[in-house]
Amino acid sequence: MRWIVAAATLVAFAGAAHAEGGDPAKGEQAFKVCMACHAIGPGAKNKVGPELNGVVGRKWGTAEGYNYSADLAAGKDQNKVWDEASLDNYLTNPKTLAPHGKMSFPGISQAGKRADVIAFLKQFDASGNKK
Repeated sequence: MRWIVAAATLVAFAGAAHAEGGDPAKGEQAFKVCMACHAIGPGAKNKVGPELNGVVGRKWGTAEGYNYSADLAAGKDQNKVWDEASLDNYLTNPKTLAPHGKMSFPGISQAGKRADVIAFLKQFDASGNKK
């Protein structure tokens, strides 16, 4: 019985660790839904949403040439930066951070899937090259 409890505990911790770190390959698959409005990688351009090269670590509302909602533009003025925590919050429900934002996507309810998408985004520098 102890072995079953120990094994279950290890599986639970392994799952939690994976959710925190994220899998960029799984994130790339999940990001395909996002590609309807966003681009990432070499030559990425703004679409309905801003291009996302170098988004992790970037100030809110600073993708060149993109017309941001007042919510995200205000974040720029407040020196807010997209870090893993703010991206996780935003991807959970975009209206939480930007109630009047343009993004119509309802969010990603699964923490592991959000971590995967963030791990995918983290791979790209501001030029769209993988780090």
